[in-house]
Amino acid sequence: MARIIGIDYGMKRCGLSVTDPLQIIVSGLETVNTNELMPFLENYIKNETVDLIVIGLPIHKDGNFTYLKVSIDQFVASFSKKFPAIKIDFTDEQFSSVLAKQIILDSGVKKKKRQDKALVDKVSAVVILQKYLKHI
Repeated sequence: MARIIGIDYGMKRCGLSVTDPLQIIVSGLETVNTNELMPFLENYIKNETVDLIVIGLPIHKDGNFTYLKVSIDQFVASFSKKFPAIKIDFTDEQFSSVLAKQIILDSGVKKKKRQDKALVDKVSAVVILQKYLKHI
């Protein structure tokens, strides 16, 4: 089986997570600047077989998408053009950052490290991908 990549897409940074080849265990992969996301994925896909990309959709409590949806749509169009064989799916990312911060706090990480936004983004990507896998 191939891996699944989870993305917590942001304007500045994107947190990335990945499953093991059996698609059972989710691990934090990396946090990259958004403008470096495509080159990072291109390089990763050269070395690993990827079946699916799961992107967290930013949805307001009222059910409407946030301003990030336009950027995500542009990324998806570009990615799909380069990698037409890799499927893309979405899941609601509501509260993923809040949950990620709580996970980091519960893990005993020191205060300075807990304030690292890149770590929060990566753990958010793990939360997004775990949520997706739980519902398929």
